[in-house]
Amino acid sequence: MNTILVTGANGFVGEHLCRYMLSNGYGVRAVLRQKSPHWQLCEQVAVGDIDGTTDWSSALDGMATVVHLAARVHVMRESESDPLAAFRRVNVAGSAALARQAAEAGVKRMIYLSSVKVNGERTHGEPYRADDEPRPEDAYGISKWEAEQALMRVAEQTELELVIVRPVLVYGAGVKGNFERLMSLIRRDVPLPLGGISNRRSFLSIQNLLDFLHCCVDHPNAAGEVFLAADGEGLSTPELIRKLAHAMDCRARLYPVPLALLRLGGWLTGRSSMIARLTEDLQVDLSKNRERLGWAPAMEMDRALSEMVSMDNG
Repeated sequence: MNTILVTGANGFVGEHLCRYMLSNGYGVRAVLRQKSPHWQLCEQVAVGDIDGTTDWSSALDGMATVVHLAARVHVMRESESDPLAAFRRVNVAGSAALARQAAEAGVKRMIYLSSVKVNGERTHGEPYRADDEPRPEDAYGISKWEAEQALMRVAEQTELELVIVRPVLVYGAGVKGNFERLMSLIRRDVPLPLGGISNRRSFLSIQNLLDFLHCCVDHPNAAGEVFLAADGEGLSTPELIRKLAHAMDCRARLYPVPLALLRLGGWLTGRSSMIARLTEDLQVDLSKNRERLGWAPAMEMDRALSEMVSMDNG
């Protein structure tokens, strides 16, 4: 039985991935910072804080495949005086140390979950393609791009097969962050001044992400490649809100407010980046996934949203 090492296993994507791989006949070894008595899914290994000095040897022993999810993620209220240095410590140095030790331990393939933020923050007419020149803007995106480069260097110098996956915003049961906040606003029947927005954004259900990561674990054509990951459809922010409200059996209280006023309100309240995410375009092209791997998203968004709401309510 093929056993997969999953770092960041107790995170949103990590826990879903562990359950998914187990249900598909794989063994799973979960890497956590600290062992948890509540973690009952599979074998767990604790490695402590992640940086360039982390010892991954006990986790890597006997592994052929690593799915690296552990990362310092984007935070709404940054407490670090130097955010980029904090991101680099975990996302760049920690990932590079894992890759080097994985290659030395004889790991065959490493799948790295990066971010569409490596490509940039917004699209202008044409969707991002996997092989576009990276243009990260914030500290998190820069650290993910630098991590990709560090891992590529390790792969070039060793026999480690590297697969890089850049997902767009992921949603599913247990999702946190902006998606959870949007659902809370809809549930509380809060009026939303977004009815006049006509943007297009790509989203990614956890089900489609898991299916794609599964494909990358075994497909021979995935080695050495960079892929974007998303659902097959793009939506405007009002369309997303209406679909969410329908899945939640709530009404969508959308009202049109001029974009200039929304941006002014974002500037006055220090939420310009949030307004940008709600009003600007960000779409990705999945043609490389189809051409190289024969993969296309299997689950439609309506069904994925319905399953998310059902599981969260259950």
